Amino acid sequence: MNPWSQAQQSGAAPTDADSASETATTESIASEAAASNPWASASDSSAGSETESAPAANPWGSAEAQASPDDAAQASVASSDWLGQEESEAAFDWMSPFEEPIIPLAEWVEWMLTWVVEHFRPLFQAIRWPVDATLTGFEEALLAVPSPVMLVLLAVLSWQFASRKMGLFTFGSLLLVGLIGVWSELMVTLALVLTSVSFCLLVGIPLGIALSRSDSLVKIVRPMLDAMQTTPAFVYLVPVVMLFGIGNVPGVVVTIIFALPPVVRLTNLGIRQVPEDLVEAAHAFGCNRHQLL
Repeated sequence: MNPWSQAQQSGAAPTDADSASETATTESIASEAAASNPWASASDSSAGSETESAPAANPWGSAEAQASPDDAAQASVASSDWLGQEESEAAFDWMSPFEEPIIPLAEWVEWMLTWVVEHFRPLFQAIRWPVDATLTGFEEALLAVPSPVMLVLLAVLSWQFASRKMGLFTFGSLLLVGLIGVWSELMVTLALVLTSVSFCLLVGIPLGIALSRSDSLVKIVRPMLDAMQTTPAFVYLVPVVMLFGIGNVPGVVVTIIFALPPVVRLTNLGIRQVPEDLVEAAHAFGCNRHQLL
């Protein structure tokens, strides 16, 4: 009835046959090529076998792949510790044995200073109180006086205790200090000096008297005085700041430590150099120890 449908069916059938024949032809050509080139099939088969046997040929790779990152980190830390241990054991050199401190003296001193600060803080605060009170008193007294009056007073004292030239020099120096605007700082510095001198005399004169009467005490105190006088002030400024805190008091204490040895030495030397005949004459007139002193 429909000639076009019959034509299409007849046309489709040859098309399927043609495709089947082309497929068979391709397979036959491939088989002939494989037969003519045996190395191609061998290489393909060997590539496949290598691909399949790669995981089996590298068992460590599979173990590493299955290992967790924490295990890898621990292994790296262990290896680094082992290397560090080897380096630390091999660090000591007998040809240069003093490159590193063998006796940790600095650590001992630091520990001892920390222990003293922690356990003797009330004692150092009690020592700080009179120094601070004296310093505050001198500072308030000097700042309470008007600057022109203080200028003239200091110049007159220099003139009376030294000479007229010293008085004029004192007047000119103080006038220059006032003109550059540091008069208040000058009074604070003068208060520090007066406080240090006061405590040096308060401690140094009795200690010098005690040294003049005891040779054994001189042998004990003299090395301390030598160390106090020869050591720079900035060396013991740091421990003094740790013991007494930050402020003007540590500066006063450092000044006292540095200026105390001359007072003690001169007092001891002055008493020892008194002529013996004067001492005998004083005893003959009935002087007691205080009057003789």
